[in-house]
Amino acid sequence: MAESAGVSCPLPSEQDNVEQAKGNPALDSSTFTPPVPLASPSITIEFCDRCRWLHRATWVSTELFLTFPPPALKAITIIPLNSEETGGRFRVWLNLEDSPPQLMWDRKIEGGFPELKGLKQRIRDHVQPGKSLGHSDKKSE
Repeated sequence: MAESAGVSCPLPSEQDNVEQAKGNPALDSSTFTPPVPLASPSITIEFCDRCRWLHRATWVSTELFLTFPPPALKAITIIPLNSEETGGRFRVWLNLEDSPPQLMWDRKIEGGFPELKGLKQRIRDHVQPGKSLGHSDKKSE
């Protein structure tokens, strides 16, 4: 369990792997139900409110709007979640017209929070494929 401001948040564990092996789709991204999309293209960020990740969610949304100002992204929705089922969740969804929402990032599957460089590249490849991200496109040596 990770702790943030004294709150315990579940991380993937051996038990998660066992549950998945038994047919529980807890970490099967094809079984996730995305939030209802808004304007297209748009981003939806779901986060665990019990883990106090509001600041991280707003920071990610600000960075995405600075990189992809309207009309590239028309809306970013931040959804705080506060239940046992959603404990430790941090997901970023991309909503495009005429297609189901696409999962861009899941903290539990990816093993941590997104580096903005990688998240921006994933989103750019869908909303503005030819756009240069400047220093974010340069390969690390």
